[in-house]
Parts: sequence; structure tokens; C-alpha cells
Amino acid sequence: MKHKIDEHVQVSRLRLSANRHDMQPAEVEAHYICDSCGEEIVVPIDVTEGLHQDYVEDCPICCNPMVLHVDILDDGQPLVTSEHE
Repeated sequence: MKHKIDEHVQVSRLRLSANRHDMQPAEVEAHYICDSCGEEIVVPIDVTEGLHQDYVEDCPICCNPMVLHVDILDDGQPLVTSEHE
């Protein structure tokens, strides 16, 4: 009986390991161009927050507030557009 349990545990571990390789990371990097200073800004995107996200973030270069619009595409990659607040 112990042999069957050991086999089940090993198979379960293999499935878990395989599923982890298929998972997307919760946070990915994206970039946008600041409308004020023209710099390319890299931002972390938490894909677990939904397929469409809107939020305000200050540009780390010129400190002007930007409204970021994030859309997660079908392939899991984020598309970021920005505008002045």
C-alpha cells in the first residue's frame, strides 16, 4: 500500500512542477514614454489586478503625474499608454 501512495505523491509533484512552468509571472515590466520629458519609463505591472488597469503615477524623471492605461493582451504581455493627469 505504501508503494501506491509514494507513486501518487511523485505524480502529483510532477504535475505541480509542470504547471509552474506554464504560469505567467504575477509582475512583468512594461514601458511608456513620458509626455512631459520624453523619457522612456519602465514600470512593473501586476497582471493579477485585471486585464484593464488605470492608475496615476508620477514620472520618476520629471515628477509630473501621468495617467497610465494598461491592457493585458491575449499573449499575457502588457500594453501601456499614458497621458497627462
